[in-house]
Amino acid sequence: MISKKKKGAAKPRRAAKPGAEKNNAWNLHLYVAGQTSKSIAAIANLKRICEQYMEAHYTIEVIDLMQKPQLARNDQIVAIPTLIRKVPEPMKRIIGDLSATERVLIGLDLVPAKAAQA
Repeated sequence: MISKKKKGAAKPRRAAKPGAEKNNAWNLHLYVAGQTSKSIAAIANLKRICEQYMEAHYTIEVIDLMQKPQLARNDQIVAIPTLIRKVPEPMKRIIGDLSATERVLIGLDLVPAKAAQA
């Protein structure tokens, strides 16, 4: 059976790696406000962390609240930059420019908190 792609179907704004839609994929939404230094740093830090620790199993969607402020309500964004991990569940939220790699890894459950302290 051949399936057709619907016209105008929503695509992630920034797919990090091909094949990220597989079952074990991480779905990350990064909320930023324009091209501020913290927003740029958060994007760069998230890409670096994903490339180093998640292999090819992730999708990053960068959401600029200067262009679409109404999207802040959906995930209850109160500070920016904010990273939301949608999948795998449970949902996780990290606020800041993601420069503290160890804290981000713990926050995303990539490294257990006890292992990070050792």
